[in-house]
Amino acid sequence: MIERIETGERSSKIVKHNGVAYLTGQVAVGDTIQEQVQVCLDKIDALLIKAGSSREKMLRVTIWLADMKDFAGLNEVWNAWVPAGHAPARACGEAKLARAELKVEFIVDAACD
Repeated sequence: MIERIETGERSSKIVKHNGVAYLTGQVAVGDTIQEQVQVCLDKIDALLIKAGSSREKMLRVTIWLADMKDFAGLNEVWNAWVPAGHAPARACGEAKLARAELKVEFIVDAACD
């Protein structure tokens, strides 16, 4: 069974299938990479809870940066957020994001109930 949560015209915030929750990409506005990352991670926390999951159950995270010069700032916030011993598989690359003010986008897959 496939369960879709908060489905809109273009996407669902969460799609659950076979014990995995797939979260839609998360972006945020803010003046610095650290601000944008923190807001994104707060949004991810809320979606994980709604999906019956948590940070400890993340399987894979894909991170897109508008500019790789922000890699250190991303990791500064990320490293404090990820639970010790529960780091997911992770990829990070550079991509042109949907709007000029966006510095980062996160895509998360997590095990769920």
